[in-house]
Amino acid sequence: MTRELATDAPFGQVLDLTELTTTDTETGRYAGVIDPTWTIGPKVHGGTMVAATAAAATRRLAEAGESFAAMAPIAASSDFLGAPDPGEVEYAVHIRKKGRQICLADAELIQHGRTLVRTAFTFGHLDATATRWSGPDTDMAAEPTAEAMRYTPDSPMGKIVHVSQGAHVLLDPTWGEFLRGETGQPRLRLWIRPFDGDETVPRVRAAFAMMAADMSPPVPMNLGHFGWSPTVQMTTYLRRVPAPGWLRVIATAREVGERMFDEDQLVLDSTGAVVAQSRQLALIPAS
Repeated sequence: MTRELATDAPFGQVLDLTELTTTDTETGRYAGVIDPTWTIGPKVHGGTMVAATAAAATRRLAEAGESFAAMAPIAASSDFLGAPDPGEVEYAVHIRKKGRQICLADAELIQHGRTLVRTAFTFGHLDATATRWSGPDTDMAAEPTAEAMRYTPDSPMGKIVHVSQGAHVLLDPTWGEFLRGETGQPRLRLWIRPFDGDETVPRVRAAFAMMAADMSPPVPMNLGHFGWSPTVQMTTYLRRVPAPGWLRVIATAREVGERMFDEDQLVLDSTGAVVAQSRQLALIPAS
């Protein structure tokens, strides 16, 4: 499978897969391409890897029967063994359990014969009606404010976060003390929205929400810690298909330690509903 890589590829292309032949009847294998658009620095963005692997697992489960086609990856527990480069990747998926309410699958993202991401997926049915109860309202505006800092290709953040070439991304400066050379609490907020073509397809919006749950910069930046913060482990939840429009990403930490920090990211859609969540354990930059 060969495709010319683009620097402005729509997110939907990340989900396009080609089935590969295999003698292992228990494992589905698929090929895909992740373009440089969906990278942070030179490496593929972690949330994009989770969403792309989820697409492979979803396809494999759907092949097990029509009753499973309506299920979605409601939880993903990912271990990052290495950092893939943009380009061609493979996915190997093994279904562990098929049930009426819950299904389980193990999946691997492979590049050059090496497993780089290992994810355990839980499949179920997404919420589609109003919530029974929701936590305290956020004071974050539903749409970017006039003061919001847009990631552009020539901005300091845009030069690193290439995702901004495939989606609208704006950082809330009220929580970004590091932008002013100051320190503050380990918390950040941003707005993100797919480009028009991606926003029209519900399955792409859902996958985009999973990706967005890993979109915030590392929150220790507000404490003066800059540089690469490798994710050790991340768990992602998908709650519902987001309504069209802006997504709000709210990132916070419980503790920033000597070597590691935790980071929770909450994703709200334009209606204020929770659409995705994540919690990760990451390493503090060495510098």
